[in-house]
Amino acid sequence: MSDAVLSHRGPVAHAGTPAAAVDARGLHKSFVNVHAVNGIDLNIAPGEIVAFLGPNGAGKTTTIDMLLGLAKPDRGDVRIYGHTPRHAIALGQVSAVLQTGGLLKDLTVRETLALTSSLFPDTQPENDVLIRAGILEIADRLVAKCSGGQQQRLRFAMALVSDPGLLVLDEPTAGMDVKGRRDFWDTIRSDAARGRTVIFATHYLDEADTYADRVILLRRGRIVADGTAAHIRSLAAGRTIRASVSNLDADLVKALPGVDYVQARADTVTIRTKDSDAAARYLLAHTDASDLEITSHNLEDAFLALTTDNDGDADVFRQAEEDTK
Repeated sequence: MSDAVLSHRGPVAHAGTPAAAVDARGLHKSFVNVHAVNGIDLNIAPGEIVAFLGPNGAGKTTTIDMLLGLAKPDRGDVRIYGHTPRHAIALGQVSAVLQTGGLLKDLTVRETLALTSSLFPDTQPENDVLIRAGILEIADRLVAKCSGGQQQRLRFAMALVSDPGLLVLDEPTAGMDVKGRRDFWDTIRSDAARGRTVIFATHYLDEADTYADRVILLRRGRIVADGTAAHIRSLAAGRTIRASVSNLDADLVKALPGVDYVQARADTVTIRTKDSDAAARYLLAHTDASDLEITSHNLEDAFLALTTDNDGDADVFRQAEEDTK
């Protein structure tokens, strides 16, 4: 996705049931021989905070491009608050800000925000936006003198200028320190509570786990899991065992009851199993295992299992997803 800030006034509230913030059906998009998006259906309610997760090439960027009207689906349909993406943008309902580029380094932070504000007929007060983005104290600093995290917060401020209804963010906290990340997400949660819809792509799985109302995992252009972070974690039921071992027979371990996955690299073994006691007993009784560690599965475990191709592991967890429906 090319760098851009698409920023417009948010949707006006109407009586009755509001339209979905995002309603996408049967989306397909191909590039030469690559089927980047392969039949995605997506419905996002107003006020939801949704994390898009997936490895590189999973289709996140292409899907977001179609939601923003930057790419046209080969098949399928997208509606943003009941309108086509381009119409929604024209009505001032969408704002998107990406990770890099798009800043004039010889302007100050305040001048940059003023330039953005001049593009729109109806904007929020500049100081209010600077405060919400946490950059009022550096308003007179040249962009060139700002850190990467400060520049990212400036992009966030630019996206807030027109008070959009749908905010799309790509790696929103890249370059921010711990406090900056926490303050950013406090602002996002506050905005969502007032009805703003947020879609964000991130490699910080802890952010998705902590702040997203909903997590969507993509793999090879398809949605492989969609639900709360707790639901996604539940797909990786069981525990992970890690140990140092030099005389492991991986085939025997795979045959143990409850074992879903075994990975042996050098003198380290990783086992995912629903019966950690049985696997641990085997390692201690029949191998030279040491430094044995047993942990509960987390969002990272589910992410890796659902979005990688190793040893058919994704298929195991996809079946778990089907079993919970």
